[in-house]
Amino acid sequence: MHGPALSGWLLMVLCGATGAYCLLRSRTGTGRERTSARAEALMGFGMAAMAVPAALLTLPEWMWAVYAVVFGAAALHAVVYARARGHHLHHLVGSLAMVYMAVAMAPGAAHATGGGHAGHGAAAGSAGGLPVLTGALLVYYALYVLHSAGRLIPAPPPVGVPAGGSGSPSRGGGGHGGTAARAWGARPELALACRLTMGIGMFAMLLTL
Repeated sequence: MHGPALSGWLLMVLCGATGAYCLLRSRTGTGRERTSARAEALMGFGMAAMAVPAALLTLPEWMWAVYAVVFGAAALHAVVYARARGHHLHHLVGSLAMVYMAVAMAPGAAHATGGGHAGHGAAAGSAGGLPVLTGALLVYYALYVLHSAGRLIPAPPPVGVPAGGSGSPSRGGGGHGGTAARAWGARPELALACRLTMGIGMFAMLLTL
């Protein structure tokens, strides 16, 4: 069992599923929430494509330039919206990290560091990168993962409130037609789990640089 190749397969599946769920989330919520979900869907699909094992598909050299342009535009978009909502700062960091990985994983960058380009995504064992910048991003995503994981831990119920319920009588009969969509597309714990998954994936991909 080859570790890097297996990691690539796992990252591809997890990030692709995360992007699909974020795309589902983009159909519900406020305009700001839909914008955030679309940005996260783009990140998930981009990470999934970048993590495709080289044994399955070898990306053409120009594809890395496409990555840099797409996520460079996403970073500019995040800069505009970062003033309205702090979470877009995380989107900005993620987009810039994707640009950085695309440049570092390009064949020219790998050759510049003295090694051949053995693959892409998690299978790229000889990609080029700046150790200081890579280390800074690794620290950021390690802290982000720990913070997100801590938020997923359920808080104990207040004193005097049963552990099972919250007393909200929203079990009534058939409501609006969008109820089923909101059940899956607007669950904050699932959205947070998706962000946690992408944070772990980004950390794993940065380790290959």
